[in-house]
Amino acid sequence: MKIKLHIWRQSGPNDEGEFVSYEVENVSTHWSFLELLDVLNNQLIKKGEEPVTFEHDCREGICGSCGFMINGVPHGRQYSPEGRTTVCQLHMYKFKDGDELYLEPFRAKAFPVIKDLMVDRSAFDQIIAAGGYITVKAGNAPDADTILIPKEVANEAMNAAECIGCGACVASCKNASAMLFVSAKISHLGLLPQGQIERKRRAQRMIAKMDELGFGNCTNQYECEAVCPKGIRKDFIGRMNKDYIFSLNTNIETEKETIAI
Repeated sequence: MKIKLHIWRQSGPNDEGEFVSYEVENVSTHWSFLELLDVLNNQLIKKGEEPVTFEHDCREGICGSCGFMINGVPHGRQYSPEGRTTVCQLHMYKFKDGDELYLEPFRAKAFPVIKDLMVDRSAFDQIIAAGGYITVKAGNAPDADTILIPKEVANEAMNAAECIGCGACVASCKNASAMLFVSAKISHLGLLPQGQIERKRRAQRMIAKMDELGFGNCTNQYECEAVCPKGIRKDFIGRMNKDYIFSLNTNIETEKETIAI
């Protein structure tokens, strides 16, 4: 089949960009969407033209590296209504011969465009560095049953930990809010006993860093949940807000660090 692509081309963060149109013929339904772009880039290189820049790594829907807008929706989520997907796991059998697709980068102040479809998502790394860790000195790996955790709590922590930090939640929100991402990182640590020591500081520091980096507030429309490729639930935002309110009476700069040995 033939697919027509309108791709946002931008040389750098301070350059103007525009949509450039390309056609790819003999598209196999077995290709992933990124393989479609690989084929296009091979054609462009053979013509002596600049290939399209996009980010990717594992191509297995795990690392969170890939991601851009397909017809206005992160990861082209609308083309996989029966299941969650990342753009690398979106396959061409979802499309029809002659489809026209508009590809553009995630749009957010905190995600400046590097080139074409690739954006700088290092703001997420800064939020994690602000508090997304535990300071328990574990030493050697303990036995699995040393600290007993109710199954429902462990399951909920694992649900939050599924977040791959792809940024689709930010791109889908009209305020470019990172609350779904931050709440998942706060929740998966705060639900477990090992994460209780800095629970108050974690909420304050990560939310403060999120605000500092220019992410907006939650719109309460939950587009983030709808496009999340891992199904992170909006409920975690409520949990994050509770942790934050609970921490307001705590001076995190003077609070004594208590490290479990």
